[in-house]
Amino acid sequence: MTFYAENETHTELPFAWKELFQKVGEAVLEREGCPYEAQVSLILTDNEEIRQINASTRGIDAATDVLSFPNISFLQPADFSAVEEETADCFEPDTGELILGEIILSIDKLQEQALAYGHSLEREFAFLVAHSMLHLCGYDHMEPEEEEVMFNRQEEVLQLLKITRD
Repeated sequence: MTFYAENETHTELPFAWKELFQKVGEAVLEREGCPYEAQVSLILTDNEEIRQINASTRGIDAATDVLSFPNISFLQPADFSAVEEETADCFEPDTGELILGEIILSIDKLQEQALAYGHSLEREFAFLVAHSMLHLCGYDHMEPEEEEVMFNRQEEVLQLLKITRD
């Protein structure tokens, strides 16, 4: 598995965020039964940059906590069976890894939400990564039933990793 991570801000997080990104990412992929070695990118940014990206990609002119850009169009969440037939563009030519997509996370929102929810930055970061990884695996939360499934999966991964609210 390859997890690319870049911090485009001047804010340093007080924990090993790259390692946590990989740990949570691998746990989600294992939980979802991804049969491939995969590649995921994470960019840490600020509220202004994520607001601009949100406006240009989704037409929503507001900062958000995290954006996910899946590289694969799943017919069913985490159904990897059609990936090879669907397109060869899903695989990195040099490594053969499945390119799942990119996550963009606002450090500003991360800090605001950790404070608002009364838990650690690590817990909020892990939650947002798990949430985004599930989006990259084809999950969504537009309907109440989808939301329940997705949020349950997030919590299962966080509990498995012993990343609890504190």
